[in-house]
Amino acid sequence: MNSFFYYNPTKLVFGKDSLDEVKDLIDNKHKKVLLHYGGGSIKKSGLYDKVTGILKGKELEIVELPGVESNPKLSLVKKGIEICRENEITFILAVGGGSVIDSAKTIAAGVLYDGDIWDCFTGKGSFNEALPVGVVLTIPASGSEMSSSAVVTNEDGKFKMSIEHDCLRPEFAILNPEITLTLPNKQTFAGIIDMISHVLERYFTQTIDVDLTDKLCEATLKTIMNNAYKLKEDPMDYDARAEIMLSGTIAHNGILGLGRQEDWGTHRIGHELTALYGTTHGVTLAIIFPAWMKYVYKENISRFVQFAENVFGVLKAGKNSEQVALEGIKEFENFIRDMNMPTSLPEYKLPTDDFELIAQKCTKGSYVGRFKKLYKKDVINILKLAK
Repeated sequence: MNSFFYYNPTKLVFGKDSLDEVKDLIDNKHKKVLLHYGGGSIKKSGLYDKVTGILKGKELEIVELPGVESNPKLSLVKKGIEICRENEITFILAVGGGSVIDSAKTIAAGVLYDGDIWDCFTGKGSFNEALPVGVVLTIPASGSEMSSSAVVTNEDGKFKMSIEHDCLRPEFAILNPEITLTLPNKQTFAGIIDMISHVLERYFTQTIDVDLTDKLCEATLKTIMNNAYKLKEDPMDYDARAEIMLSGTIAHNGILGLGRQEDWGTHRIGHELTALYGTTHGVTLAIIFPAWMKYVYKENISRFVQFAENVFGVLKAGKNSEQVALEGIKEFENFIRDMNMPTSLPEYKLPTDDFELIAQKCTKGSYVGRFKKLYKKDVINILKLAK
């Protein structure tokens, strides 16, 4: 196990009445709040009225910035930065899923950064402070409600990149599973693949003697998958929604990666697909992760055997290690298909003639990933396996 430093100040408030806590969680020193959200779904559901009612009850001045799209855009972030500076806003409340939260976090950092916030994504700049952010989570998927990172797409050049710092962790996150009961299946199951991928990026490691976090990862994966099947049978199953919602937070708040080297190569490839084609993040991960597994499993076949046995219950009897590992990968593909998600690029009608460009943007002349270092040719080969 590697040495580590872990800090997570986010207050997590979970349950049916958790929204009521917002009035006490926003410090009274704040007078103006930026209310950041996506489209009209929070208004149709009545959530918008509830949130604004609570904020007005605290006599807070509300400045709104709607319009966050799936895969949040840098242009809206810059607009938010301007709004916050012009209105002397000191707190941002994000009501939505990962895209809204990531947009809010980036705005929070950008307000206090002296320069172009995109420089921090490209490595030309750095930051160590941000406005406080609160979250009312509506779509469990990204885990951004308790994480230290944010991902934004720059429309100029179609780059999807991330920033990370502990100051980006929200002050609080409200998790009410009831809010998720009416989510469309596509969002539900794309989100489930997203959170599973967050676990897998940590689970597939070359770090040894990480038994505790191995078991935590495996338990989280099995919990998500078991409850995913329950939601497929009954989307209104509150208890299954609750398990999924909490699992999404646990999957990406850092606890599962303690003491272990993480990979993140698959996410980097997926980000380039999303940046180019606007594909839902969970969809790209459903396509790329099995292809990545098939390409890298021989780098540490015993870990893939462990995955097959402990997550999917694959039996060793009469099989060699490679057969067990490949059966585990097959079981994972079967799960993805059971969730009505694609496992190949053509299945989702995505182009297969941009592999050179994707690989070049992904690796930037170097490599991505740590389980196996993926250079340009490796990324191309993984994309070919996804055809």
